[in-house]
Amino acid sequence: MRSKFLTFFLPSLLSASFLAAALPASAFTEGTDYVTLEKPIPNADKTLIKVFSYDCPFCYRYDKRVTGPVVQKLDGIVTFEPFPLETKAKYSLPAARLFAVLILKDRANGTSLVDDKSLFKKAKMAYYTAYHDNRERWDGGENDFLKTGLDAAGMPRAEYDAAVKDSKVEEMLKKWQAGYDVAKIQGIPAYVVNGKYLIYTKNIRSEDGLANLIKELADK
Repeated sequence: MRSKFLTFFLPSLLSASFLAAALPASAFTEGTDYVTLEKPIPNADKTLIKVFSYDCPFCYRYDKRVTGPVVQKLDGIVTFEPFPLETKAKYSLPAARLFAVLILKDRANGTSLVDDKSLFKKAKMAYYTAYHDNRERWDGGENDFLKTGLDAAGMPRAEYDAAVKDSKVEEMLKKWQAGYDVAKIQGIPAYVVNGKYLIYTKNIRSEDGLANLIKELADK
């Protein structure tokens, strides 16, 4: 799902100018830098939600260069919540189930989801790389697709098969369905603060600027 503005904005975001000085918090205005969602995502106070899909090239580019550094600047301010879309790509549902299992294990281990040690991050980046860089389409089917993520995370298939039956996995998948209404507004990736404020990324020009906007919205 391609945002209307990403073709214009992404090259600027990912260029050297992205490392420029941060925008002051006072520069942020509703309607320009963010919009208040008509239908907020419930139970999302003090969170930074990212709606994404493994087959989205813009999601891949943001996750390589933007998401991790920004989330690290927000430690103790917001909790990072990935919201993978379940039905966008051929294997979106198997991906979402695997991501849920790995996120639950990361959290049980006290591992940040943007840390290089994160099982979720390892699997997510493996899918991005396979799909976008290597043009992999997993013609062998769902088992072939799952093997890519499980191998990257170092999780045996038997462990996954047992873990995916946990009721917490289905609860997480149900919660993630709220990402579809958000994605319809401007495409993906989509960043939402406190479940209420959707960021217009076209006007962000630095990691610090994005982090400062999220900080301001987290306090609203």
